[in-house]
Amino acid sequence: MKDQRKYGNKTKAAFVLLIVMLLILLGNFNTLLNSKNVNDNINAIYKDRLVVAHYIFQYSKQLHFIKAEAEKLDLSDNIKKSEIIHTLDIIHDIDDLYAKTVLTNKEKEYFDAFLLSCKEINTQAAAKNWNKIATSSAEALKTLESLSQIQIEEGKLKLASANAMYDKNNSLGQLQIALLIVLGGITFYLLIVKKIKKNVKIPEPPSLN
Repeated sequence: MKDQRKYGNKTKAAFVLLIVMLLILLGNFNTLLNSKNVNDNINAIYKDRLVVAHYIFQYSKQLHFIKAEAEKLDLSDNIKKSEIIHTLDIIHDIDDLYAKTVLTNKEKEYFDAFLLSCKEINTQAAAKNWNKIATSSAEALKTLESLSQIQIEEGKLKLASANAMYDKNNSLGQLQIALLIVLGGITFYLLIVKKIKKNVKIPEPPSLN
């Protein structure tokens, strides 16, 4: 009877230990997955947001130059045309880099509108219509402001997602520590307390003789 009780307690303890170990393993797996997602979000913030913000700055710089050249009264038409077309070539070099980044549907819509404005500027430069070039440049700059706002919003979403996963990892880490404490307590009980009980001798009852 004592042996059955002994093995029964050991089975229960082993079962509890197994559950605790499985919970720790699942927690570690979840932590690794969250860490990968955090890393992906950080890379996305850099590659698709910070780098793109630099592209938008370059676009804006070149468009301001085009607008200023179109509004100058002391330049000949041929010089204006040459400088504006050359600046559009610089803009088109950035287009390929921008298109390789991850674009949301709304972002793609604004980017397509921006490309149309640049195409219109090129057409008006060939026709030497400087007033329309200034107008198209102003429209393109407004589109860039919208694209810049999208960068900020998307960056905030990625950052919020990364922070949420960090908080989740932190909570899982605390849970794992608690489970390890439980595991340590059970191990201490099995190795130390049981051994002490085994070594304690129960005194025999006094003889009635």
